[in-house]
Amino acid sequence: MESWLIPAAPVTFSEEIKKSRFITLLAHTDGVNAAKAFVDAVRAEHPDARHHCVAWVAGAPDDSQQLGFSDDGEPAGTAGKPILSQLMGSGIGEITAVVVRYYGGVLLGTGGLVKAYGGGVQQALSLLTTVRKTPLTEYTLWCDYAQLAGVETLLGQFEGKIVASEYQASVHLRVALPHSRLDAFSARLADFSRGALQLLKTEE
Repeated sequence: MESWLIPAAPVTFSEEIKKSRFITLLAHTDGVNAAKAFVDAVRAEHPDARHHCVAWVAGAPDDSQQLGFSDDGEPAGTAGKPILSQLMGSGIGEITAVVVRYYGGVLLGTGGLVKAYGGGVQQALSLLTTVRKTPLTEYTLWCDYAQLAGVETLLGQFEGKIVASEYQASVHLRVALPHSRLDAFSARLADFSRGALQLLKTEE
C-alpha cells in the first residue's frame, strides 16, 4: 500500500451493559511491540477488571503478519475476533483496541458478548480522528557541498526528507522518499546534476 490511515489521537468509549462496564480504548501503535506495550499499560491502569480483551492491526491494514487478538478468559471467539473484525473493517492501520470489562454479575451469553465487544469498538472507531501515513523508503546519496541546497529543495518538492547527513570531503546523505515519488525524483535529480548524482538503496 502506498499510504493508509492511522489514528491521530487515542480514543476512549465507555458503556454499561447489564451491569457490566465496558471501556474501549483505541491507540496508534506502530508495530506489534508497541501494541503489546499499550495493552500492558491499559492492564496496569485497570488492574481490578475481570477481562482485558484486545486486538491489533499493528502495520498497514493489509499486512496480515501484524494482526493479533486475545479473548483474555472470555469464551473463545466472543471478544478478540469481534474486536479484530471491527478494526479490519475500518481500513485503519497501526491501531490497537483494548476493551476492559468490569463484570457486573449478569451473564451476557455468547451473542451478547460478541455484540458488546464488537459494538464498543465500532462506537469508539466512530469517534476516532485519523491522519494519512505515507511510508518512506531510505536511500543513500553523495553530493558536493555546492549541490546540497539544490538537493534539499528537490526533496521538499517530492515529499522527501534528509534523515541523516555526514560532512566529509563531500556530503553523505541518508534521504527518505515515498516509493511512488522515486522515479520522478530520480529524473529531476539527474537533470539537476547533469547525471552526476544518483540514489543508492540503503542496505537493510
